[in-house]
Amino acid sequence: MRQRRFDSRCRFVTSVTAAFVVMLPVFVMAQAGTADDGSSRTAWGDPDLQGLWNNGTITPLERPASLGDQEFLTPEEVAGLERAAAVRVVEQNAPSEVRTEPLPAGGNVASYNSYWTEQGTNIVPTGRTSLITDPPNGRLPELTPEGLARITSAENRRVAAARDGAVPAHGPEDMGLSERCLWYRGIPTFPTGYNNNYHIFQNQSFVVILQEHIHDLRVITLDGREHLPSNIRQFAGSSVGHWEGDTLVVETTNLRSPFIRRWNRPEHSLSRGDLSESVHVLERFRRVGRDTLDYQFTVTDLKTWKTSWSGSLPWARAEGPMFEFACHEGNYGMMNMMTGSRADEGQ
Repeated sequence: MRQRRFDSRCRFVTSVTAAFVVMLPVFVMAQAGTADDGSSRTAWGDPDLQGLWNNGTITPLERPASLGDQEFLTPEEVAGLERAAAVRVVEQNAPSEVRTEPLPAGGNVASYNSYWTEQGTNIVPTGRTSLITDPPNGRLPELTPEGLARITSAENRRVAAARDGAVPAHGPEDMGLSERCLWYRGIPTFPTGYNNNYHIFQNQSFVVILQEHIHDLRVITLDGREHLPSNIRQFAGSSVGHWEGDTLVVETTNLRSPFIRRWNRPEHSLSRGDLSESVHVLERFRRVGRDTLDYQFTVTDLKTWKTSWSGSLPWARAEGPMFEFACHEGNYGMMNMMTGSRADEGQ
């Protein structure tokens, strides 16, 4: 990955939690070398998952309907899609027209140009047509009546309209968690338009995953403690892990405002409404080579979908360093957005 992708838009967090700061010296000393076959061990004998990883891919979460029952792409199809993605990146990064006249008042001033995006140019190594591996059709299961009612409710539609600027927001809570610089990726975590990097640290008692985007931090306990009480909810939930051979198995519950973030759908910016708070996520992390981390997941939320669903998304070793992500929208942008909404209401 080009170094410019790791510029001021992302930053390494040195003061995320007291526990992380206390554990950092242990993490630094824990490096025990990396075997080419992925069998590297830490100084205390656990599989070594540490390092900087990237999960960017052009493989969609769900299989496109046009592919029907096709589970895998042919090598020719993979080559064609990756070639087209690479060409698209070059075209999008070409110099654009320089504007000298002001934009119309009240119009959309747009967002990042493609220089700042990093959606990947590769299909997953397996050549699958979707990240979802079960159900066999590569698509999310059928919604339950309760899930459908929640997702299509008048309140969810109102919030979506507020986030699109179509109607005034009732308050800061109407804005997405990412706009408030609180939480972005969700669990399980999928690639989006940029900042698809993850820094993993570990010791005997914890595995810590520092997500580049909005410097989200996950602390996975390995010391035998149970999940948090059910009344304590966190954006990152309560993650309890254990080792099964060379695989780190993580169970996550207690998620607050859980969601599935997908970049390639109109409502990708929404940060609530996808899942119920009874969701249970099972993840498996396994080093399968010096430069590859196998990541598999199963989502069970029977208040949203009629069955569980599973998927696979390999993570690739990334170049560093990873810098601190400077998210200022929650510092001053929220006040500006709310001020605009109040002004609209007064007209």
